[in-house]
Amino acid sequence: MTRQRRGKHSVDSSRDHVDRTKFTRRRGKESSFKPFLVVAAVFGVSLCLLGAYKLWNYRLYARLYTPLNAPLVINKTEMDMSRFWGTYRSNLYFGLRTRSPKSLMTGLMWFPQFAPDGQLAIRHTCEQSDGLHKYGWLKHDGTNFGSQEIVDKDFLLNTEFVKRVGGQHGGDWTARISGKEMGNPNQVVSLLFYATHEGKAHLQPVIQKNILTALRGNSPELGSFTLHFPRPPKVVFSSFLAAHAPHVHSVKDIVMQNMRMAKLKSNKNMQLLALAGHVTQRDEDGNELPVNLFVQQWTLQLPFDVEIVFESGSFVTRAERLLGSSFTNLRDKYSSEFDRKFEERFTLKAKGFGNDEVQFAQAGLSNMVGGIGYFYGSSRVISRYFKEPTDYWNSALYTAVPSRPFFPRGFLWDEGFHQLLISQWDTNISKDIIGHWLDLINIEGWIPREQILGDEARTKVPSDFVVQHNENANPPTLILPIKSMVDKGVLDKEYLRKIFPRLKAWFNWFNTTQLGNLPSTYRWHGRDAKTDKELNPKTLTSGLDDYPRASHPSEDERHVDLRCWMASASGLMADIAQAVGEKSDALLYRSTNHYLSDNALLDKYHWSSKADSYSDYGNHTKFVKLIQRVLQPGQPGSPKKTVRIVTAKQGPSLRYVNAVGYVSLFPFLLQILDPASPKLEKVLKDLKDPEKLWSKFGLRSLSKSDPIYKKYNTEHDAPYWRGAVWININFLAVRALSHYASTPGPYQGTAQAIYTDLRHNLITNMFSEYQRSGFIWEQYDDRTGHGKGSHPFTGWSSLVVLMMSEHF
Repeated sequence: MTRQRRGKHSVDSSRDHVDRTKFTRRRGKESSFKPFLVVAAVFGVSLCLLGAYKLWNYRLYARLYTPLNAPLVINKTEMDMSRFWGTYRSNLYFGLRTRSPKSLMTGLMWFPQFAPDGQLAIRHTCEQSDGLHKYGWLKHDGTNFGSQEIVDKDFLLNTEFVKRVGGQHGGDWTARISGKEMGNPNQVVSLLFYATHEGKAHLQPVIQKNILTALRGNSPELGSFTLHFPRPPKVVFSSFLAAHAPHVHSVKDIVMQNMRMAKLKSNKNMQLLALAGHVTQRDEDGNELPVNLFVQQWTLQLPFDVEIVFESGSFVTRAERLLGSSFTNLRDKYSSEFDRKFEERFTLKAKGFGNDEVQFAQAGLSNMVGGIGYFYGSSRVISRYFKEPTDYWNSALYTAVPSRPFFPRGFLWDEGFHQLLISQWDTNISKDIIGHWLDLINIEGWIPREQILGDEARTKVPSDFVVQHNENANPPTLILPIKSMVDKGVLDKEYLRKIFPRLKAWFNWFNTTQLGNLPSTYRWHGRDAKTDKELNPKTLTSGLDDYPRASHPSEDERHVDLRCWMASASGLMADIAQAVGEKSDALLYRSTNHYLSDNALLDKYHWSSKADSYSDYGNHTKFVKLIQRVLQPGQPGSPKKTVRIVTAKQGPSLRYVNAVGYVSLFPFLLQILDPASPKLEKVLKDLKDPEKLWSKFGLRSLSKSDPIYKKYNTEHDAPYWRGAVWININFLAVRALSHYASTPGPYQGTAQAIYTDLRHNLITNMFSEYQRSGFIWEQYDDRTGHGKGSHPFTGWSSLVVLMMSEHF
């Protein structure tokens, strides 16, 4: 495309030159042709300038979807095959796939045959609306095995898998689904296990007596393979489906469209829902569509055990099939290794925690690593040089997800917190995940903050959130686990050399696009300065969404949390530069770190003497409220619109925002504050003040005395970061308290006392809520301690494991 545009501009210019030559040759009297010469010259220069302008704009335009010119961190040809297969379909209750763009996809569905309400309720994707009493991984090591418990309305399912590596394509695995009754001994449940492939694969079913007994296949990433469906005991009825699925996310719809009523041979009066068998489907032109979806349905009386076995054709040295006792023995071996490794890494029993508390912590870790997904596709992105969104390049992402039912995709802001825990469990998994994220950096140094890769991922995202803008940031939280691993000495120089140029580009992008108007100040871009619908315009880019910032967004804002992120990032950059021998870079980053960490400058730009706390600064007034305005006054029944108004005569002005909450804590949270600073004493007092941030369930996100505490942001947007207890920020607080308690200074004792109380409150409440509700939650109510928001939320809320272990 560049060549075509350059060619066009070149041709236009040459034609203009030829035309002017003709005019020059034909002129008789010079004066009679001067106007033509002037016009031609002006036209030629204008055309050249227009061409140069378009070319420059195109180059700026193309930078958005151009990868950074640096070696990739992740070498796709050197993949660790022990993690090739996994439960990487995070949005499903249970499903396995490979880490390849066009994978064989497997998944589980189930439903009770005789539901009391008569409704067909097929479980497949994790949905909060399903109302399950509990579900989640009890143990999952991220590599070899996992064991999950799912409590449905009146029965319980256990889903387990075990892998055995061998051959060239990731080896074998077996899935076992066990069912147990809970109060209804006559319950009959249908299990549907399916396999589908969207890529180039040959799939050949083996059908015997209306039963799919095996699926033989061959694909580029798997070679030859066989998926076995051994007949389980206690089968009431069996059926299968062989059909065409246009997309993997349409599998459930295809299954529901091909359900039929079937009569039992043993009881002609009893009918069951069963699959339709071979189904021919055609396109609009009448051509038969290829069959790429195979489903085996077992209808079973509880209790039951069902096993599905995948065997790789290149694994020729296996001793026996992973069935029955062979499966059980290997699962038990991995389970014991998990217990041993868990205690070795986190030492919870040694710290005096009981069995129930240890199992709670194991579930927290297991759901974190069991929620790791693999995604492939392109983000939808936009910049100021685009009228419409365009596609980023196609890429893979191996990442943990915050919540399987609500956020089953990659979030840059969340991922740094995820890796703090995962890196403590398995450094190689963390290096792999961080590398995948850093490989998403474009030539500008930008990473799209929300990764919605592939059609299946996009089905879970409202359209308003799909497109990512290249001027919008997200907190660079990946620095947290990288620094943790650097400090522990577990990252080799080769890996550091790979990530360093990418971190440099990322840091430079922040340091150019997110600057404030004054030296050493920063502001989050992406706030809506024109909206009249929000009580306080959101700052989604900061990760803290509706936390109160300046009421009227402007370029004069300075955000204290972003300044602290940059100070912390520059310190890490200096450490890495030193480690890889880049001495000039090390000096530059160290100088930047000292500059941004200067407490005098920090106080100058962010300490509010009125609030006696650190604060954002901007065009602000606290005198705002939401009202309903009639759109057409005087007309009966005229619709109303909820809008924000300023209630004071004096409008907003440049001032400190004076909201005491998570943002005001960042100099403390990221340990920028000097241990001897009197400001630290004031921060510690605010932490412990029950009228401000302290609750017996953790630190609330916004002071109880703030005018926006617990307030809706729009007519329908409930408060989010306006009082609730969030575990990621509480973790940073506990970590910071541990730091200041162990660092010489006048406030050591105070920090230690608060550390002990805060850590106890958080662990006690989260464990209690897990016992009560069956879930770890997105946030916790600061008044009752009850879980709120999406659940299970086993992303950063699982950092409770590190608080229990005191490994910071």
